[in-house]
Amino acid sequence: MLPIFRIKRRSLTTILGLLALVGLVAFTEQQQRRRRCQSILIRMDEVDGHRFLNRNDVLRTLTNEGADPLVGDLFQSINFKQLERRLKANGLIQRCQVGRDLMGNLTVVIEQQRPLARLVSLGEEERSAGGVYLNDEGKWFPLSMNYTARVPLLAGAYFKERKPLTGEQGRPLVELLRRISADPFWKAQIAQVVVDEEREVTLVPQVGDQLIEIGQPTELEPKFKKIKLFYEYILPAKGWERYRKVSVQYRNQIVCE
Repeated sequence: MLPIFRIKRRSLTTILGLLALVGLVAFTEQQQRRRRCQSILIRMDEVDGHRFLNRNDVLRTLTNEGADPLVGDLFQSINFKQLERRLKANGLIQRCQVGRDLMGNLTVVIEQQRPLARLVSLGEEERSAGGVYLNDEGKWFPLSMNYTARVPLLAGAYFKERKPLTGEQGRPLVELLRRISADPFWKAQIAQVVVDEEREVTLVPQVGDQLIEIGQPTELEPKFKKIKLFYEYILPAKGWERYRKVSVQYRNQIVCE
């Protein structure tokens, strides 16, 4: 009987300990809710070492342009989900989380949008301003007054309705832009991506006058290998001024004109 008694005693001690812990957590939670917000702490990631938003931008959005100051409010009256929805309405914010810490601070963690490219309208290419960004999920978001990301320009009739590229047709284009963004060589070399009504893609390089036709944004691995061959072997042998158009859209072929 003694071992059974010991087991029951340990179980009872464990249960009482858990109840005490739950009670302490509940008590602490209640005490925290009765506290007032002391300050607002904002943590934001960066895009290539820069930020589309600054602290004042976030505070204006978070406090509804100052109409809801938050500092001094009881935490039990602050709706964290509503504040997150308010922040997400800012197109430059991709994800966010609002909470509080044990010191009585409202904590705000923000993940900015990650741009892959910038869409320009006809005539805007020369101005290098205007348009919207495309993020890595295939959605458009606005430009920032604080920072201009160095990403390829997007142009062409395919974008005339500015539909998100989240569907089946748009995903290959997003994958193409991801590939350019992920490779330091292509990110530095590709200045513009032009897409016509049939989704045929032409790349405009930063260096050289050659237009690079890749056709449909599919089978990207062999196409980029052929472009690399063109840069590594054909241009050094024939000269940078020799060709004005290069096509890699046909299997096992590099067509130079």
